[in-house]
Amino acid sequence: MGLNLKVYRARKVCRQLCKEGIKVARCTVERLMKYVGLKGSFCTRKLRTTIADESLARSADLVCRNFTALRPNQLWVVGLAYVAIYRGFACVAFIIDVFARFIIG
Repeated sequence: MGLNLKVYRARKVCRQLCKEGIKVARCTVERLMKYVGLKGSFCTRKLRTTIADESLARSADLVCRNFTALRPNQLWVVGLAYVAIYRGFACVAFIIDVFARFIIG
């Protein structure tokens, strides 16, 4: 078997074994790798998307952490998310109506 088990994770090991004609389930490969103490390497790196400047004033909490609304369009909140795309990351912003709990924009 010509593969390096210190780099491959269970999915790649399972695919390689199937290519070589050895039928085995991925869960079996995972169990056996865990039994002998092998872990595949991760190619991901931790990305820090925002670095806060502690010297600047922060925005005021206008709702005092009370996220309840009695009627539609009374309280909207904004959410931000970083999404991995082909060439890095994109920042996605969305507006949520607290009463309906739907994304409205």
